[in-house]
Amino acid sequence: MKDHYDVIVVGAGPGGSIAAKTAAKEGLDVLMIEKRQEIGDPIRCAEGVGKFHLKQHIEPDPRWICADVKGSCIISPDGTRVEMAEEMSGGEVGYVLERKIFDRELANESALAGAEVMVKTRATDLIIENDTVCGIKLMHLGKIHEVRSKIVIGADGMESKVGRWAGIETAVKPSDMETCAQYLVSNANIDQEFCYFYLGNEIAPAGYVWMFPKGGNKANVGIGILGSKSGEDRPIDLLNDFMEKNMPDAKIIEMVIGGVPVCGTIDRTIANGLMLVGDAARQSDPITGGGIINAMNAGKMAGEIAAKAIRNGDCSTDTLQEYEELWRKTIGKEINNSLIVKETFVNFTDEDLNSLAHSLKDVNFTSMSLLDLLKALFKANKKLLWDLRGIFKDFIKNDVDFKYKAE
Repeated sequence: MKDHYDVIVVGAGPGGSIAAKTAAKEGLDVLMIEKRQEIGDPIRCAEGVGKFHLKQHIEPDPRWICADVKGSCIISPDGTRVEMAEEMSGGEVGYVLERKIFDRELANESALAGAEVMVKTRATDLIIENDTVCGIKLMHLGKIHEVRSKIVIGADGMESKVGRWAGIETAVKPSDMETCAQYLVSNANIDQEFCYFYLGNEIAPAGYVWMFPKGGNKANVGIGILGSKSGEDRPIDLLNDFMEKNMPDAKIIEMVIGGVPVCGTIDRTIANGLMLVGDAARQSDPITGGGIINAMNAGKMAGEIAAKAIRNGDCSTDTLQEYEELWRKTIGKEINNSLIVKETFVNFTDEDLNSLAHSLKDVNFTSMSLLDLLKALFKANKKLLWDLRGIFKDFIKNDVDFKYKAE
């Protein structure tokens, strides 16, 4: 470890690794640190990603792909099943990953590109001079070091301290956070070609239960609910109830508990000499909580703009504003539209959810745009057309492209 780099990346998840790899490929001197001793562990993720966007960053490898799914199945409170092809299932359906291997491979690619990677290394503070981030203070093997840089990229997850140290408001209210619990189970006995989503306020208040295949008759089975809706029922208790009723023969072999921000975008993700990516920048999807691809896309943008800023000798917010504007026009636009849908659907009763499922159960999703889907839904259920009329106004306001594309 040296005492000066062009870029320091804090956090070696997908967003951090792509940022480090991108910056290193641009010829920058890059240090990426990870507070845990093993990159990719523990996992706090259902591990699903869309294929097209993933292939923009890394060539798929059977070593870290557990399942290649062909669609999703949504189950309403009364058991009505709605099957959707992969193209209509959203950004978390396509490949189910083995994140422990996947994250390490991304970090390996950043190292091969020239970045220095250090594990068991924790950022303890930022170095700030003249209102500009100039590096970090870190602890490695019990010793404190000061390491300077031209730019710091904070990719340190939902619990990000980097943003707070720079004066960025990153607090999340309970109503804007999903509390989650997940088991890896064997003897799952589910179709390994589908991801499953169970809806219902008794099963998962203002959230859902998921089952993602992991190959070899294993599956990730988890639950996410809004913190404001949990009441006396803890997510782990609701998940245990679901397992007892729906998967009595499954054997639990791993467990993870954590939180996911579903708050939509925050006001600012840059400061002089600093950019935030991924969950640290609240770039996860407000509906699903998924954030792998968003983090990778943001990491690539941050790495490219860091290189441009350093070449120009200006790492101020005026220059880094390009990152702010770019991710908000792309990732941010999708997040804002998802937030509109989320805030409407969290208020639906089980009767509303059943009505939705009944309207969709016979629809052919193989060649249907999002607008076609909504038209079919509303044609079958006039009451929902009235209840959801505000979504149309907000989608139009946000200039959403109704024509759904697989990419």
